[in-house]
Amino acid sequence: MIQWKKKDYHCPVEVSMDMLSGKWKCLMLWHLNEGTKRYKELERIVPGVSQKMLTQQLKELERDGLVVRTVYPEVPPRVEYDLTELGKTAFPILEMMHSWAVNQLGVEEEKGLDAP
Repeated sequence: MIQWKKKDYHCPVEVSMDMLSGKWKCLMLWHLNEGTKRYKELERIVPGVSQKMLTQQLKELERDGLVVRTVYPEVPPRVEYDLTELGKTAFPILEMMHSWAVNQLGVEEEKGLDAP
């Protein structure tokens, strides 16, 4: 049994799945690898995500230590999201998923599956 963040898991893959699962988390991490993004930027570049799901999954990514949220004391408040060091270590997994999909679909990267 593995314990992480006060939860019990049977194997390390369960931990990885818990951290990365969710329809939008991998896409958010993919785009955050390009650099810091504001909430509205993420909303615009993650196709089809609702505000509720974007907020929920950003909170989960922050809770798990993959993303850091910075609030600037301005009026109106400015909020930015960026990858943590732990979040950056997930990028090779996303690159492998990208390459696998490109190979399976038989498409070239310049047709809309570009890496950041």
